[in-house]
Amino acid sequence: MTTICVDAMGGDRPSEVVLEGIAQALAADVELEVLVAGNSEVVEPFCAQHERARALLTTEVIGMEEHPADAVRSKKDSSIVRGCAAVRAGEADGFFSAGSTGAIFAAATLGIGRIRGIKRPCIASSVPGTSGRRTVFCDMGANADVRPEMIVQFARMGRAYSRVTLGVDDPKVALLSNGSEETKGSEAVVELHGVLAEAAASEGWFVGNAEGTDILAGNFDVIVTDGFTGNVAVKTLEGTSKFIMGELKKAVNASPKAALGSLLLKSSLKEIAAGLSGDAYGGAMLLGVKSPVIIGHGATSAEAVKNATLVCASAVRGELVNKIALDVAGA
Repeated sequence: MTTICVDAMGGDRPSEVVLEGIAQALAADVELEVLVAGNSEVVEPFCAQHERARALLTTEVIGMEEHPADAVRSKKDSSIVRGCAAVRAGEADGFFSAGSTGAIFAAATLGIGRIRGIKRPCIASSVPGTSGRRTVFCDMGANADVRPEMIVQFARMGRAYSRVTLGVDDPKVALLSNGSEETKGSEAVVELHGVLAEAAASEGWFVGNAEGTDILAGNFDVIVTDGFTGNVAVKTLEGTSKFIMGELKKAVNASPKAALGSLLLKSSLKEIAAGLSGDAYGGAMLLGVKSPVIIGHGATSAEAVKNATLVCASAVRGELVNKIALDVAGA
């Protein structure tokens, strides 16, 4: 059995949404157990009704508005801190929460610990591409400033994630810049380009620069950048997708003809919305800690919780952490 600890208290949605997602994950995977972290009145009735669910009773919750490091230090009995501690103690193999990203990052880094040799963990996600190929994008916000050796580790971790989660045999990596030429970019980006090219010289996995338009084009297996740029890019994509879907809804309601046309396109529009939502993978993976950790969106859905739990279990079974450790050790 693979055991994933799920934070029932995290996120902006009611705990019932998380519990429904857990129930769906248990139904989809008979080799899955879930350690449900949360207040007794939330988790105990649920666990009593599900054979492969166990309760991890906690008394505190870290809010989205709290300072992450301070909250992790002061709220030792929170669902996020206790969940990460349970993973470190061997009670669970991985952790998922839709709570505060900063608090999850801090609790996982301190509570679970970094893989030997990793300078800093990074946040990665698999984004859809128009080519049909998904791209691993990192760092999405964990490290605003990066040193050259860190970006090389992000690339190696992203490659491991691509192999385990997406099944790519030899993932190719690109560096996010403002042009495809190797001389394009800030002084820092040009330096990072040279460092990546040198690190990959014997293996050939670095293929040069990617532009912002490449993120959703599916032209590369992995795109790396610093956490500041990555977070701005991701938030821009999220805002753009919301704008497009909002405008489509306005257009549909503008006339009877448009409404009729929308009925014909309904299934296609649902597929597009699902791809942009990120629910298929449930959240972003925190790469570089000793067990798989997935960070969900605050407004997560039951579908996202289900898929995040299943992806986390898949990462455990695919030995993602061991593959990252081997890649870093062999660098």
